[in-house]
Amino acid sequence: MARVYADVNEHMPRSYWDYDSVNISWGVLENYEIVRKIGRGKYSEVFEGINVVNYQKCVIKVLKPVKKKKIKREIKILQNLAGGPNVVALLDVVRDNQSKTPSLVFEAINNTDFRTLYPRFSDYDVRFYVFELLKALDFCHSKGIMHRDVKPHNVMIDHEKRKLRLIDWGLAEFYHKGTEYNVRVASRYFKGPELLVDFQEYDYSLDMWSLGAMFASMIFRKEPFFHGNSNSDQLVKIAKVLGTEELFEYLDKYDIELDPQYDDILSRFPRKPWHSFVNAENQRFVSDEAIDFLDKLLRYDHAERLTAQEAMAHAYFDPVRADAQALSHNNVTLP
Repeated sequence: MARVYADVNEHMPRSYWDYDSVNISWGVLENYEIVRKIGRGKYSEVFEGINVVNYQKCVIKVLKPVKKKKIKREIKILQNLAGGPNVVALLDVVRDNQSKTPSLVFEAINNTDFRTLYPRFSDYDVRFYVFELLKALDFCHSKGIMHRDVKPHNVMIDHEKRKLRLIDWGLAEFYHKGTEYNVRVASRYFKGPELLVDFQEYDYSLDMWSLGAMFASMIFRKEPFFHGNSNSDQLVKIAKVLGTEELFEYLDKYDIELDPQYDDILSRFPRKPWHSFVNAENQRFVSDEAIDFLDKLLRYDHAERLTAQEAMAHAYFDPVRADAQALSHNNVTLP
């Protein structure tokens, strides 16, 4: 069971989390025009668009044929999170009358690809943006929702405006304690150990592992940090860093039986100290607080990981918090 926000949905009316019964009010398709294609995912194609009524730029996510229930879930979650800190804003939902293909219309963010952007970050930038991402995660968790696909591709950053948005809520789900969830979520390099060992009763702490994997790649300048070639190899890559002894303690604690396929590939690996990943190229990002913070996220045992709120209180973010307070007091713009 989640250590925090475990019964948020129990205290909400059924209409809040029962997305199957959501009624979608469709907007006017003709209000939007597609400008150019900017991306595609497993479940959608994404375009830069324009609202021809007010000439506002937007992002149009055209959904591929997918279960109606999944579409309703994404819409309901986005509606429930509307106005939350650093959560991408859903502006409209439209559909083509002929094909009945639904499209989600979002605010546009002038994003720079993370492979270009992250190498340009200063140590302070990393702290600043991870803190901004934590705001979105603590908010969605407080609303009873797990994102389940945290990764750099789903974090849009407009570096000029220092604006961050967590996008793609297509895999997000409502947390109900004691529920067994699908483990086929998240992207391989960011999958928590619980998914890789088929532990279905996971919770918000899954997002905190994914954040940790992302953070490790940012501070050690190694993208991705855990580079598995398959789901089973992904667990091997994790075990080569965190050690096999701790993995087996985790499996014992939760009475998890490992798939026999691991018998041949999981030999005994010692735990690797975090400092062993430091080199000349990444040392400017690696402080004792950064390593302590990372260590408290990348734990096999999901119950041991920091919650988003605990993470925001970590000493690693002291410089960011100090500036945020100064800003709100003086209302000045920092360089």
